Amino acid sequence: MIDLAETIRTIPDYPKPGIMFRDVTTLMGNPLAYEKAVDEMAAPWRETPIDQVIGIEARGFVLGGAIAVALKAGFVPVRKPGKLPFETISEDYELEYGTDALHMHVDAIGADKRVLIVDDLIATGGTALAAVRLARRANARIVGASFLIDLPDLGGAEHLRNENITVNALLAFAGH
Repeated sequence: MIDLAETIRTIPDYPKPGIMFRDVTTLMGNPLAYEKAVDEMAAPWRETPIDQVIGIEARGFVLGGAIAVALKAGFVPVRKPGKLPFETISEDYELEYGTDALHMHVDAIGADKRVLIVDDLIATGGTALAAVRLARRANARIVGASFLIDLPDLGGAEHLRNENITVNALLAFAGH
């Protein structure tokens, strides 16, 4: 049996001192681990009608697309500025070192569509909350959020729960 945590490489002091970077590309490169992660991330939502999965750039695309297929849902990419070719709506969010933005096509999600937000990791929650705001601006109904990894010490999952969003994460790692 595969232990997903053991398939994730940890890189100390990246991208800056004190950060323990959780590199999920090693998990994704292992077909058994990748399949297990997708199956387990999709499992809590299998009995819940979901119209579309929102995947957050970039590793959220790799997981979100596979989860969308598993749930027989559409896939909506949420991207950094300048990456989508059609008219977009955007949301700014705070980073530890400044601000960034997420963009989504204006017609990506119809009103009252049930959506699941997916990313590889939730830390402070800023990126996920920006995706929530985009979905809400499109009048979607957020069913929940699914992450491979939660860093609970940083509080991001709790921020989503405070927004009445059900959060599921397969793994939790202490620290940053």
